[in-house]
Amino acid sequence: MKLFLDVLLDTLKDTAKMLPFLFGVYLLIEYLEHKASDRLPEALRKMGPFGPIGGAAIGCLPQCGFSVAAANLYSGRLISLGTLLAVFLATSDEAVPILLSDPSAAKRILPLIGAKLVIAISAGILTDLIIRLIRLKRNTQQEPYRDLCEDCGCEEHGIVRSAAVHTARITLFVFAVSLAMGLAIALLGEDAINGFLLADSPVQPFVTALIGLIPNCAASVVLTNLYAAGSLSFGSVIAGLSTGAGMGLAVLFKTNKGLKENISITALLYLVGALSGLIIELIF
Repeated sequence: MKLFLDVLLDTLKDTAKMLPFLFGVYLLIEYLEHKASDRLPEALRKMGPFGPIGGAAIGCLPQCGFSVAAANLYSGRLISLGTLLAVFLATSDEAVPILLSDPSAAKRILPLIGAKLVIAISAGILTDLIIRLIRLKRNTQQEPYRDLCEDCGCEEHGIVRSAAVHTARITLFVFAVSLAMGLAIALLGEDAINGFLLADSPVQPFVTALIGLIPNCAASVVLTNLYAAGSLSFGSVIAGLSTGAGMGLAVLFKTNKGLKENISITALLYLVGALSGLIIELIF
């Protein structure tokens, strides 16, 4: 019971931290959908490569709410796939605060953030470039702005109430998934996870990248603590934190209607994170 209450309290705190970001992004989506939906796609296309660069910079901030916001924005086609991928790859959740709290590990923050920035920007720009070339070759247009506000009653009640409704629905979903994953990690324990990580093995980045996909901030906590304790190499923690997009992936599956597309995005995120970690291992 004590374990359950501890996880429940942590989940409530983490979910509460996301509320301002969720409400803000839904309010923005509602406004853009009803006030600027005709002009928005063209404006976003003109941003060119700056979308992934900005997404990577925002993702570096130690708050997994940004990945949730990016998932919602992509579901409405307000940002490109490259920008979404950049946010996911750059997101580190609790890694920065944990390393800052340990004076002996604080010096590792800049290399970690720098590596993730390079990976996120490079992967985001390359993804958007490949998609643009494919569309030109096939003579297809960019997918239009997608309506996220079906049957929400915003015409009758206004965008503020509609944004609040969307926020409440996603918050409940985030809370339920976070609680389930938090309990699973707490019951397994870090020792069992450490043994599963195959220390000193060249395949470790592929294992940590898989753990990073767990849709919970607790995954980044475990990976960062293991890295600070010396159980993970630099390349392995980069792989795990690169795929660790917090609740972003879970919300993407909730809000984006294309299941195959969501699975493809998850696979792409995993491959970029794991291969980046492996390359770092081989070079350094």
